[in-house]
This record gives sequence, structure tokens and C-alpha cells, in this order.
Amino acid sequence: MLTYILFIIGFILLIKGADLLVDGASSIAKKLNISAIVIGLTIVAFGTSMPELIVNIFASARGNTDIAIGNILGSNIANILLILGISAIIYPLATKKNTVWKEIPLSLLAAIILGVMANDILIDGAGFSGLTRIDGIVLIAFFIIFLYYTFGIAKISGEADDTSIKQHDYLKSFLYIIGGLVALIIGGKWIVDGAVKIAELFNVSQSLMGLTIVAVGTSLPELATSAIAAYKKQTDIAIGNVVGSSIFNIFWILGVSSIIRPLPFSTNSATDILMTVFASLILFAIMFVGKKHTVERWQGAFMVMVYIGYVGFLIINQQ
Repeated sequence: MLTYILFIIGFILLIKGADLLVDGASSIAKKLNISAIVIGLTIVAFGTSMPELIVNIFASARGNTDIAIGNILGSNIANILLILGISAIIYPLATKKNTVWKEIPLSLLAAIILGVMANDILIDGAGFSGLTRIDGIVLIAFFIIFLYYTFGIAKISGEADDTSIKQHDYLKSFLYIIGGLVALIIGGKWIVDGAVKIAELFNVSQSLMGLTIVAVGTSLPELATSAIAAYKKQTDIAIGNVVGSSIFNIFWILGVSSIIRPLPFSTNSATDILMTVFASLILFAIMFVGKKHTVERWQGAFMVMVYIGYVGFLIINQQ
């Protein structure tokens, strides 16, 4: 029973920790006259990916690589199919041209690159399939290119609205940062510990736990952000948040995770990578079906149904 309680509390600590960290760091950055665009693209973007990153660091360091891989693949699939699907049901998501022709294809490219890197046995006839430390460095290099592109787009589009950045005094801001980091570390450890124990208890694979419960749990910040943005009819934020998070997950988090410890990929992981690619393809295709460059409500419902079908497939096949 304690395992379940700590597992659930772990998610609460993880999400609240990320929130406190972003709040404190953004406040200090604002006091130092750093622009809202830079704060949004660095502190806020990295902060919302902290739950996945912390869980993966713990999972990689302890050798629970199935949880680390499942967390990222599952998060990306949930981001596109579940979170964007729910957001589109709340309000149709109109998308900018840049997102359609650059960011969505980049998230697709990230998934394809991962598929190539993680299939050494199939492609190269090697004795090991997975992400090595060299692969991790290459993924980080792609991530730096993505950041460069994002900063370029931000400068063209102009200064961001900084009304959402709360300012606190330095002591409170530092306490928020320290409290956020402590909550993230404790929450991440409890989630990984809980996922391992629950998998053993119910005789299911760590991969299944990572792809479903852990992935959806660490994606809750993205779900909250996109659902609220859709409700407020801020569709650019709703879709940009999800696509950006998916690119972050593969290039940044899997890059860091595989540098900490090489991540072996099983043959079953190929199916999950294909599903990640398929999810990005569905999103890209939807941009040209029905109302152009818009995810309509019926399309959102279709995406959620595809996600439910995928989870059902995972449970039946007991990866």
C-alpha cells in the first residue's frame, strides 16, 4: 500500500517541483532584465520537461532502462494523440504555417532518427541495439540546432507577453528553486521505485509501466498547459507546447539519459518507435484534412480513440 501512496505522491511532488522551479528561476531572470522570450524558451521550456528528465535520470542511473525508454516514447505518443486530442475536443486548434511545415516535420524527423539509432541489429547487423553515449551526443547536437532555430523564430515574431511571469524577492525565489529541485528529486525517485515494484507485483514489464502510467503522469504539465490554452482559445500555445515537448523529449532527455548510461532497445521497442512516428504522421496528415491547418473536434476525438486502441494493444500484448 505504501508503494502506491508514494508512487502517487511522487507525481504530485514532480509536477509541483517543476512549477516551483520555473516560478523561482523566471522571477530571478526577470529581475535581471532577461527578456520574456529568453525566459520562455529556456527556463519555462526546460522546466516543463523536468518531470521526464528527472524520472529518466533516476531510471538510467539505476539500470531501469525500460522505464527510461518507455517514459519518453509513451510521453510523445500521449502528447500528440491524447493531449492534443483532448485539447482539440475542447476547442479546434488552428496552427501557424511554421508549426505545420517546420516543427511538426521536425518532431517526425526526431522519431525517425531515434528509430535509426536504436536499430543497430536490424540496420548494421550489430550484436546490440540501443542508444550509446555517442548517439546521446548526436541527439544533444540536434537539440542545440533546434534551440537555435527556436530563438530565431522568437526574434522574428517579436517580444513575448511577460504578464504571466510573477516576480518575488530574491530569497523567496531561491527558496522556490531549492524547494522545486528537492521535490523533483524525491518525486522522481519515488516514481521509479514505485514503477519497478508495481511491475513486479502485477507481473507486467517495466516497459509497459513506462509507456503508460509513468508517461502520462510525467506529461500532466503539458496536458494542463494545452487544455487550459485550448479553453482560452490560445491555440498556438496549445499545439506549440506539445510539439516542442515531443522534440525536447527525444533530443534533450534521451540524449542526456543515454550519455549517463547506454540505453538498450528490445525488439518490442521498435513497435513503440513506429507508433511514435505514426502519431507524428497522423498529426501532419490532419493539417490537410478538413479545415486546413486546423485540428478539428472530430479529429481530436479520432486521435484519442487511436491512443486508447494503442494502450489496449500494449495491455493485450503485455510487453
